[in-house]
Amino acid sequence: MSDDTFLRVRDLKIGATAYPPGEPPKWIEIVHGVSFDLEKGKVLGLIGESGAGKSTIGLAALGYGRGGVDISGGEVWVNGRNILASGMRDLRRLRGAEVTYVSQSAAASFNPAKKLMEQVIEASVRHGRFSKSKAEKRAVELFAKLGLPDPETIGNRYPHQVSGGQLQRVMTAMALCPQPDLVVFDEPTTALDVTTQIDVLKAIKEAIADTGVAAIYITHDLAVVAQVADDIMVLRMGEKVEYGTTDQIINAPQEDYTRALVSVRSIRHEEKHPTDEPVLSVQNITARYRGTSFDVLHDVSVDVYPGQTLAVVGESGSGKSTLARVITGLLPPRDGQIEFTGRTLSPALEGRTREDLRELQMIYQMADVAMNPRHTVGTIIGRPLEFYFGLKGAAKKKRIKELLDEIEMGEGFLDRYPAELSGGQKQRVCIARALAAKPKLIICDEVTSALDPLVADGILKLLLNLQKSENVAYLFITHDIATVRAIADSIAVMYQGRVQRYGVKSTVLAPPFDDYTDLLLSSVPEMELGWLEEVVEHRRMTSAGN
Repeated sequence: MSDDTFLRVRDLKIGATAYPPGEPPKWIEIVHGVSFDLEKGKVLGLIGESGAGKSTIGLAALGYGRGGVDISGGEVWVNGRNILASGMRDLRRLRGAEVTYVSQSAAASFNPAKKLMEQVIEASVRHGRFSKSKAEKRAVELFAKLGLPDPETIGNRYPHQVSGGQLQRVMTAMALCPQPDLVVFDEPTTALDVTTQIDVLKAIKEAIADTGVAAIYITHDLAVVAQVADDIMVLRMGEKVEYGTTDQIINAPQEDYTRALVSVRSIRHEEKHPTDEPVLSVQNITARYRGTSFDVLHDVSVDVYPGQTLAVVGESGSGKSTLARVITGLLPPRDGQIEFTGRTLSPALEGRTREDLRELQMIYQMADVAMNPRHTVGTIIGRPLEFYFGLKGAAKKKRIKELLDEIEMGEGFLDRYPAELSGGQKQRVCIARALAAKPKLIICDEVTSALDPLVADGILKLLLNLQKSENVAYLFITHDIATVRAIADSIAVMYQGRVQRYGVKSTVLAPPFDDYTDLLLSSVPEMELGWLEEVVEHRRMTSAGN
């Protein structure tokens, strides 16, 4: 090991014991002999789809296996010692001091009953890295370095009193506070809007450069990791597919799987201009949540046409999902009306007919919680067939098989449970369930945001193919402009409950832009080196111009 090598992993093997029903326990290996080195001050990106072993390998740098996972072989050398041969006492000294961790969900990682400062300095004080006063001083310096507002006082707030992007930066400050040698960033920006993601990425990159810490950056988004990593290791099913500099991986990938990751989101959907009467017409909708005194939607008007897709785009809190709740009758509007297939819909769900419910379907973001885990795929898809059309027995089973073929899964999945499916397969089942009702419009609420890029790409292609064959219209809610470009015919940009920009895709995505649309479009990560610096400079120049 050279003087500059802080982390050295050799032939790492990780697995877990499975307990199949009616069978003896068996060992399943999930990481198969992975090796790599990481030098001080360098960033290694771990990229791959869900289940590739990214987080499992990253946590091995702390000598930790979560959820019943065991490190079964290999060596993990940290600062010249093999931590896998260390006892628990040594590992406790390591974690939170020499090696720290930033998780994907900051909101779930903080204690809601304690102030931020108390949690940020806890590891530094417990490990004896700093006294309480010095740790607090360092935390304030990190808050300022990470671009947090009011760095002197933000530590006095509770987690719920800051935004998601701010909380992610506070967690980064917590990881950097003990002056560690290595920080493991586990999908730190995946749950953030693209506009917030830029701020967090910039803060993380600058903090790494300023402190000289080594870092592992885990993500499934190659465009994101390309902005912060010096080297990238591509993983698939627990094996190393390719390893190289960021420049080589992005511009000259050697393996087919890496090339697929680089070329993802290659869909180019040609927009269709409206020719018929709209299937859905949202007219001057204003709405507020029950028990509140302020509106969350302000005079919103949009149309969706048969066989076409309207993408509703904007950051969290812009009103996208609230608009969906109004359309589905879950939130009656305070003003305005909704026309659907030529008839005025009842504002409240209780007043809608079975035909209204059948023709207007919804697919949710989290397929995991949208299906009953105790029901088979056949039961899940079959329920709307029975409810809306009265199909039973052989006729119902025949239609279920046809729907499984439409979503490119086949009847072999008929008797499987949701827990036996991948994320992409679960979302396909939700699509089949919506199609079973033979709807005229499907509201797709962030249906690809929780999926890996390759899986999301497959879902978008499937939706486009189904749209052609079924002539179904989509209202597609998303904050991902790449998805919008891939699937939309028209776009509504929402900001603070209002429609900021609206029209066919070619018009909305063409300059001149209003300030918010310009910010949104410029914040979509590009698969090129130096993109982050360019967009930060663009923001600075735009701000200076104002």
